[in-house]
Amino acid sequence: MNTLNSYHDVHQHTTHLNMRRLLVLRGVAIGSWLLTLLVVTFTLHLQSAIWPLLLILALWSGLSLWTGWHIKKMEAIADSRFFIQLILDVAILTLLLYFSGGSTNPFTLMFLLPLVVAASVLSMRYIWSIALLTIAAYSFLLFNYQPFIPLEHHTTEHFNIHIIGMWWGFVISAALIATFAAKMGHTLRERDHILAETKEKSLRDEQLVALGSLAAGAAHELGTPLGTIAILASELEHQYAEDKALSEQLSTLRSQVQRCKETLSTLSASAGQLQAASGKSLPLDEYLDEIIRQWQQMRPGISLLISLKGEQPPPLLIAEQTLTQALINIFNNAADASAHDIEITAQWHENLLQLTVLDRGAGIDDETNARAGRSIFTTKEGDQGMGLGLFLAYSVIHRLGGEIELTNREGGGACTAVTLPLQKLLI
Repeated sequence: MNTLNSYHDVHQHTTHLNMRRLLVLRGVAIGSWLLTLLVVTFTLHLQSAIWPLLLILALWSGLSLWTGWHIKKMEAIADSRFFIQLILDVAILTLLLYFSGGSTNPFTLMFLLPLVVAASVLSMRYIWSIALLTIAAYSFLLFNYQPFIPLEHHTTEHFNIHIIGMWWGFVISAALIATFAAKMGHTLRERDHILAETKEKSLRDEQLVALGSLAAGAAHELGTPLGTIAILASELEHQYAEDKALSEQLSTLRSQVQRCKETLSTLSASAGQLQAASGKSLPLDEYLDEIIRQWQQMRPGISLLISLKGEQPPPLLIAEQTLTQALINIFNNAADASAHDIEITAQWHENLLQLTVLDRGAGIDDETNARAGRSIFTTKEGDQGMGLGLFLAYSVIHRLGGEIELTNREGGGACTAVTLPLQKLLI
């Protein structure tokens, strides 16, 4: 359903943009007619002949203004409405040419404009309909028109002016067609880009749904073996209590198993719950501090520099479990890259959080940067990682309206910058 909505939004945006461009073309065409009429009037002194043309241009301007006002109230513009607008343009252009020399008027080239617009935005049946209509209108003007300059008044000067008018008509038509074609090409590329992003998001959502199903199954199946491991570890710890080294290792094993069980319990409890029910409310600084402390317990021995600062008092937000896990995944990636000189910097202002995680690892290559967040992959050797952490982090941050940017830092290492609007998390 979300994908369908995205396609609908793209189509709606495109149709409104095309209609606005048609109105711009009309404005330029009307301005060109007015300028030409002024030049011809003061050059040939034919004031009486321009009044019907001025009336038609006023009608065309009124139609454009009404159309611009009307489309603001419409969610989407159907092809049939666009087609009607082009028919009106052809009819008005035919009237203008009828009162200004018919097919001998250089502005007959403007018949190409509705045809180019139709070919760019409408289906084949509408394109051929406009083509036949313009052919019929041009054919009508071959035999039916009112001369702008009476034949008995034609002179060499008038002929020269006609030649200049042909040049001017070609310039105006060519410029309008080129401009519209360039804008349409940009719109099509922009639409294809948006649709590609929508398709990519749909595929990512499908992967998340599949991962969610697998996670639910894993949470159910791992409960029993983890419980068995915990019992055995506890028994072995008591049995070898005198061996301090082994006892400490068994204690660590038991604590890690307990953490796994708590994670699975949180996963089961959070599944299907609303965002507000999946976490507790905390001030932002306390929430970040709690995440970092929780992560440090998971990764002891990490050399860490922390800086948390922002507007006071900090915003109160929901400590959503998925966001907590996403940030921990980002911290884990930094720790996997280098266990020393990790820096975590957080700044917040105007309900926007900017979090930066710096490490001293090998850095980010172009291929990794291009694939990050778009597919499940890992750059770690052997069985050290499954490639899920960064993918899930990207998915959660994007769902909350944020962005993740990976860059290389000076002196070696990677910089992971998270920009996260807090509106969806505020209480």
